[in-house]
Amino acid sequence: MRIIISDTSALIDLRKAVLLEALLRLPYEVQVPDLLYEDELLSIPTIEKRALRRQGLRVIGLSGALIDRAVALGRENPALRLYDCSAWALAEVTEDCILLTGDGRLRAAAGSAIEVHGVLWAFDEIQRHRTASVAALRAALVVWSEDATVWLPEGEIRARQRRLGGRG
Repeated sequence: MRIIISDTSALIDLRKAVLLEALLRLPYEVQVPDLLYEDELLSIPTIEKRALRRQGLRVIGLSGALIDRAVALGRENPALRLYDCSAWALAEVTEDCILLTGDGRLRAAAGSAIEVHGVLWAFDEIQRHRTASVAALRAALVVWSEDATVWLPEGEIRARQRRLGGRG
């Protein structure tokens, strides 16, 4: 089974659209670094975070060497936060994994060495594997298009809305 290592922004965007559980039902193992899980997912209540772990979210403890690597990546890429770099560092040492990120800067920085995808790729995988209903997928696109804190290409959202027979 392939592994998806996610950053914070991807998880938050999927949660806003009520697709996080659908992501965890995909035929992938979804992992996050412990730093990110403990410190960055503060907007997710503890009870919900525990439920996500029961549904398959794996929290991976980072070794000292991986933390050092994350710090080094942050120094080399000052626009990125330590939490983003911790996901990147974990992806570097995880064979045949996918780094899932909602951060275009992380995607650009890590993309030359690691397979990197964004939230809309996850959406497409959820649709392809039917881990969410068409109604839930349509609703997710509306949420994303109306939320000013979600930075997804409007044209891509409209294309998916048309594909699903919704507005767009």
